[in-house]
Amino acid sequence: MDHKKTYKILTVLLVMQWAFLRIIAQFPAEIEKYYSNGLYRYISKILNMLFGWIPFSVGDILYALLVLVILKNIFTAIKNKNLHLKNTLFKIGGFISILFFLFHLNWGLNYFRQPVYKILNFENEKYTTDELVDFTEKLIVKINQVQLSITKNDTIIVNNGLSKPEIQEVSYNVYDQFQDKYPQFPHKNLKVKHSLFSLPLTYMGFAGYLNPLTNEAQVNYLIPKNTYPMIVCHELAHQVGIASESEANFIGYLATTNSDDVYFNYSGYLMAVRFCLYEIYQKDPEKFELIKLELNKGILKDIRQSEAFWESYQNWTEKYFKTFYDNFLKANNQKDGIQSYNKVLALLINYHKIKEL
Repeated sequence: MDHKKTYKILTVLLVMQWAFLRIIAQFPAEIEKYYSNGLYRYISKILNMLFGWIPFSVGDILYALLVLVILKNIFTAIKNKNLHLKNTLFKIGGFISILFFLFHLNWGLNYFRQPVYKILNFENEKYTTDELVDFTEKLIVKINQVQLSITKNDTIIVNNGLSKPEIQEVSYNVYDQFQDKYPQFPHKNLKVKHSLFSLPLTYMGFAGYLNPLTNEAQVNYLIPKNTYPMIVCHELAHQVGIASESEANFIGYLATTNSDDVYFNYSGYLMAVRFCLYEIYQKDPEKFELIKLELNKGILKDIRQSEAFWESYQNWTEKYFKTFYDNFLKANNQKDGIQSYNKVLALLINYHKIKEL
């Protein structure tokens, strides 16, 4: 079969894949049973056996090679003046068709599984501003206690003595503890790696991601250490099979705050507090100014340091990368796009109506 015909067939299959996805997305219970708790477990296990033992990110290298191949083809076509529009479109369509299939087979179908609140059997109702403030105040009491237990001084910033690779090793034990308490999310052989593209990720405003081609959980090694445990647990939640960003934040929160490691507790509560404060600021700036003063000074210093870190890398390209990612999320059953990260608050507030903080 010649290449042109192959590209045409693959492009037609892309349309068929998209249509099939729209249909099966209407059956989250079946996806949960047969894919997320069935086929995906085997695929994840195989990919982790293939790539987990390798100390560097294979997925990042594949991405780099992919970009080089695309650039080479563009350069060759221009040089040879062989850029036939119809053939080029079919070639692109065929290429996307293969990636589309691998993405959804290896991991992407998890976007359409049962939502976490149904799996854990609690309601996910809209919360009021009063409920948000009440939850935030309880959360502040909790994180103040944790910070003070570590530093013995409410004005000192928490300092985790472990290196980031050592924190990664602890995270696997944290997830074993999580599985004991939440057997609804079974997992084996979890592995997180530092992204080879950590510096570009920082300029783009991202702390990590999961590579769906290799199932490698990638973390930006440049991020502040006190947020690092929570980010690791967020990315490992993706590897467990939680695709939604808000749900990965929620599972990461449960993993960190139910751990016997106090630094992971602090990191999880810190994430939740920051989301709460941001939401209160959006709704009532005056209330925000008052409630943030309830935080220990060491925690406020920590938050300011983290904000200063990200601000030092802000640049004009960030908004374009985030716009692309926003559209990617919307195309994958997350209608709020990049704002879906903030949806973790509804999960946290509603969950803690049935489970004491």
